[in-house]
Amino acid sequence: MLLEDRINAFAKLGDRIATLSDDKFEELYRKIKNNNSWFTKENVKNAFLGLQLFLDRKELKEWIIPYNLDSVRDKKTIGLMLAGNIPAVGFHDILCVLITGHKAAIKLSTTDSASIQWLVNSLIEIESRFGELVSFEDMLRNKDAYIATGSDNSSRYFDYYFGKYPHIIRKNRTSVAVLKGDEKGADFLSLGKDIFQYFGLGCRNVSKIFIPNKEILTDLLDAVEAFNYLADHHKYRNNYDYNKSIYLVNSEVHLDNGFLLLKESEELVSPISVLYYEVYSDQAGLKEKIEAISAKTQCVVSKDAWYPQSFPFGRAQCPTLSDYSDGVDTISFLKGL
Repeated sequence: MLLEDRINAFAKLGDRIATLSDDKFEELYRKIKNNNSWFTKENVKNAFLGLQLFLDRKELKEWIIPYNLDSVRDKKTIGLMLAGNIPAVGFHDILCVLITGHKAAIKLSTTDSASIQWLVNSLIEIESRFGELVSFEDMLRNKDAYIATGSDNSSRYFDYYFGKYPHIIRKNRTSVAVLKGDEKGADFLSLGKDIFQYFGLGCRNVSKIFIPNKEILTDLLDAVEAFNYLADHHKYRNNYDYNKSIYLVNSEVHLDNGFLLLKESEELVSPISVLYYEVYSDQAGLKEKIEAISAKTQCVVSKDAWYPQSFPFGRAQCPTLSDYSDGVDTISFLKGL
């Protein structure tokens, strides 16, 4: 299969997602939700919209053609340990493996199997030759290379089992926001999307903000009131109630608007329903703080992307094809095997 054939197949998959009827989506959504109740209809729609934007023929070509993949002749079987924290989050790895011409041996996440199976089966319906290049497996043994995504704890196991093979092993990451002090209500509302989309379960969700003063926190809490519907989700509400009770019992200082808890902390990864904040004194100090956590940070957001190499508020969950997880170029890794 030529590169052009692979690009066309993925572009047609994008078209299929875009033209999915309401009835077909509802049927698919029920399967996805039965697999994971965190995956609400809105979150599944957002995830599939992101895939649709990925799988645009022009975007695919601009992304992949510079890699000169036609020069890759030695095809390998790549073991993929997929994450399942947000809907279809592992599909980018599958795309990378298949578009480079390699074979994908996939270990599905128990929390996100339905969406990946639908996407792969749809791709094979569009281009039957992919059927020989994809397998779903419970045990990924003796593959040529591995790409595994998990937590800091699981990464140790991945390294033990896969370390002797070429590999990409991803650990816990999160994202942060940098505030300058001139943000208004609309800015906070956009930031709220980065905080609350997918209930904050993604590595691109903001779990901590860096602020110039604490006075800004009241405006933030007022502005994000539009996201109070999250409190109607039983799992989110359970997390909120639990974390609030811990802070109250321990007399820990925090702010609360009824569904979000703000707590000052030097830690990076906040629990669900909690947003950490840290005050910085000047730009030099801010830069030092951001650099110190760079190995654990997926992305940084700021108003109109004023902070260097950051995304604008509201765009944390809108990566491009070349915004690789952990900053590791997956295509270059696969090409170099």
